[in-house]
Amino acid sequence: MLVSIIIPTLDEATTLGATLAALRALGGETEVIVVDGGSRDETLGVARRGSARVVESERGRGAQLHAGACAARGDALWFLHADTLPPVDAVERIAAALAQDARAVGGNFRLRFDGTDGAARFLTWLYPRLRRLGLAYGDSGFFVRRAVYEQCGGFRPFPIFEDLDLLRRLKRCGRFVHLDAELVTSARRFAGRSFALTFARWSVLQGLYWLGVHPRRLARGYAPVRGSEHDEKGRAKRARA
Repeated sequence: MLVSIIIPTLDEATTLGATLAALRALGGETEVIVVDGGSRDETLGVARRGSARVVESERGRGAQLHAGACAARGDALWFLHADTLPPVDAVERIAAALAQDARAVGGNFRLRFDGTDGAARFLTWLYPRLRRLGLAYGDSGFFVRRAVYEQCGGFRPFPIFEDLDLLRRLKRCGRFVHLDAELVTSARRFAGRSFALTFARWSVLQGLYWLGVHPRRLARGYAPVRGSEHDEKGRAKRARA
């Protein structure tokens, strides 16, 4: 089984290299596709030096993920964040899960947030409990059969909650399985910010999503996880003007 690994990026030069190095160490048959939404740092150079195929797309996580899926050749699609490190047997586990259960349309991994601060420990504790409620998020490494992805319409061009939208449609098609293997992802979204306020905002936005508010409206109240150095400089320049 060829597994296409799809990574959306926007100014990810500082994190992408480690992820690509970890992917090169994986077993199994893979292709790695980096889908860039207009980076202004060295992301594209890092991707090419890391032996990834680069696809350029309009900016937006949902749009970028779908562009990568359309460019992929694999029998299975694995969507991975640029700051996430997989276990060495991840591809074999994906292939085995899909081969052993014909009802399985896709799945995800157990997730650990790096670091020892309170935010990382809390989120690592929280995610398994959210899973019991039927919730899963894109940072947990969604994978899906290509045929099922196409059948259910794939990622929609949403700026946020594209993962929950896809998950809901995947579950209508079959079983979404959980692999007992650990991805390690960055807790940087909370660096330099009040964890309580950031988490509260995220919770409110998610509640509004389930009440039917469109993700494009909700995105106005969502602070990007991966702040661009260029954007920071631009904000500072405008503040001085």
